[in-house]
Amino acid sequence: MEVAVMDRTESYTAVLQRMIRAETVSVPGEADGEKFAAFRALLWELFPHIRASCELTELEGAALLRWPGRDAGKQPVLFMNHHDVVPADPAGWAHGPFSGDVADGKLWGRGTLDDKGGLFAMLQAADELAAAGFVPDRDIWFETACTEETTGHGADLASKHFLSRDIHFEMVFDEGGDVVTDPIGGVKGTFAMVGVGEKSVVNLRFIARSDGGHASTPGRDTPLVRLGKFMAYVEKHGVFETEVSPAIVEMLRRFSPYMGRLGKVTEKADKLKKPLETVLPMLGPTAGALVSTTIAFTMAGGGEAINAIPREVWIKGDMRCSHHQGKHGSIAAITKAAKKFGLEVEVLESGFESRLADYNGSAFRLVEQAVRATLPEVDECVPYIMTGGSDSRFMDRVSYQCIRFLPFTITKEQMESIHGVNECVDLATLAPAVDYYKYMMQNV
Repeated sequence: MEVAVMDRTESYTAVLQRMIRAETVSVPGEADGEKFAAFRALLWELFPHIRASCELTELEGAALLRWPGRDAGKQPVLFMNHHDVVPADPAGWAHGPFSGDVADGKLWGRGTLDDKGGLFAMLQAADELAAAGFVPDRDIWFETACTEETTGHGADLASKHFLSRDIHFEMVFDEGGDVVTDPIGGVKGTFAMVGVGEKSVVNLRFIARSDGGHASTPGRDTPLVRLGKFMAYVEKHGVFETEVSPAIVEMLRRFSPYMGRLGKVTEKADKLKKPLETVLPMLGPTAGALVSTTIAFTMAGGGEAINAIPREVWIKGDMRCSHHQGKHGSIAAITKAAKKFGLEVEVLESGFESRLADYNGSAFRLVEQAVRATLPEVDECVPYIMTGGSDSRFMDRVSYQCIRFLPFTITKEQMESIHGVNECVDLATLAPAVDYYKYMMQNV
């Protein structure tokens, strides 16, 4: 059995290497660039059996595969993983970002974790099943887009395509959380972090204006000073509502056996919501982001000269909105704070809001069963709310159960490498990930 796993790992590595070495950095306006078309052609070469078993639909920025099932009366299910990646400056990488090098038991390169690794595991599982003559119980659809890292245009079109054909899914499975150890402060163990929803994203610009003037005679509260005071105010004060949602209550309840004395508190999270709204942010930014909207100030610009008071300067903020306050309530809250400092607020982009899937629902339970069957090192499957975004938010139009999880076991360093440097995946996690997807497809 061990030899068989080693053989699979070697062959899986070779396939994923070819996917990583195909550079598919997404840039707005390149939804159907030649490189993406070439990459999708590579997919059909690498996974010929599932391609032959499916009907293909090509959209601008996305490809859809329908694998016909035995029972046309059952609602179909959808599996998703995107194939575009973010840019990667080679500086600082131990191995080139598109090298696909293998070293130290890992495969290195942009997309190994986000999200070509997930795409590989999904299609490899389907290809092996199709090669063995397996026919799913119901229709299984696959979606892969090349715009996830930019606009989400491909998945947006795909969801509208499904709507136009009156196709609704009982379950949708996309990338999301991974298998991690000690995920937040005070929690000891290995957990499958299963996303049941994601925060919506709103991009904002805050503008400070003045009549200008010479820098030799500055007045008080010049534009840059006001912006600085505003950012300091937002960081120090709670401008957004805090709330421990039912999904986070359940997350804490499942963590409680692995939290020592603190677990006596978190197991009663449903009765201690108010204290937890104060305590969770103290455990670190990841825990704090679970209970409120957050904003990160990421860009700044303006000014005319080093010796002149600027007439206009601005900062931009990336705001991730909680489900309880929503994007409209979050925009109102940050606008109220900005007005204290005489700032104008411009909404640059208002994201698509997702609902929360039921952690007691059939989709989440299926993930739990698949994890128990294929990832025995996991202590518990835990629902959480993603602070990042995924293409599955658009599929809320066509399903009430969108689950976000990748069956890769990763370290804290690997998690930080996503969108950073030295992104890599452990070779040992490839075969279990394929087995996870096979279990899912055989049991939906």
